[in-house]
Amino acid sequence: MSKFAAIAVIASALLSGTAGAQTVKPTIVLVHGAFADSSSWNGVITILQKDGYKTIAVANPLRSVATDARDVSDVLASIKGPVVLVGHSYGGQVITNATKGNANVKSLVYVAAFAPDEGESAADLAGKFPGGTLGEALAPPVKLADGGVDLYIDQAKFHDQFAHDVPVAQAALMAAGQRPITEAALTEKSGEPAWKALPSYFVYGDGDKNIPPKASAFMAYRASSKDTVVVQGASHVVMVSKPEAVAELIEEASR
Repeated sequence: MSKFAAIAVIASALLSGTAGAQTVKPTIVLVHGAFADSSSWNGVITILQKDGYKTIAVANPLRSVATDARDVSDVLASIKGPVVLVGHSYGGQVITNATKGNANVKSLVYVAAFAPDEGESAADLAGKFPGGTLGEALAPPVKLADGGVDLYIDQAKFHDQFAHDVPVAQAALMAAGQRPITEAALTEKSGEPAWKALPSYFVYGDGDKNIPPKASAFMAYRASSKDTVVVQGASHVVMVSKPEAVAELIEEASR
């Protein structure tokens, strides 16, 4: 091999290595919703990490859309490189409002989640179509010192309402550890939606009793969803009962 040919081979290898280094998998940021916590993503995280994705499951305070979105935005600002932002339930409204000033967010994934337009609340969307039974399953509100109230699902009704396709024993643990949301957060109006500027993906179960499936279909269509996955029979916690389907869509959004 001539000296010039050897140089060409070395240059090609260096360029190839540079190209490979530039192909960075995005960080997956997961935002849980009401009556859940970050552990609700455990099954999805296990798959994503096995496939080489860095994951962060944010602790969503569930206090108000504005403050919750700001907390998530702060986490996004700390991440170097591209991000795929994923929200479940009320967490969908949070991710819809959390991307301002964070150009690293490349796509959104709504997992049985609210994707409100400007001026809409989660409560507005939940009541837009028939089929939701959350109101009937709530425990008596817990009064807060600031005059507001926290909402929980009645533990005796949690399995049927929230997680009917999860084993009873697991659902009992989820019910005991559920995190409450303020009533004010569910009725707070949303800001300018990120889904109008970013590619969005939707996955939900047609057995969801918190967000009526017709509402999820409406939101996916309105957001011009790049891919909408409907999991037959799945409950509101489709990421717990069917983590494979959710992880697969997240990875599709990542590509």
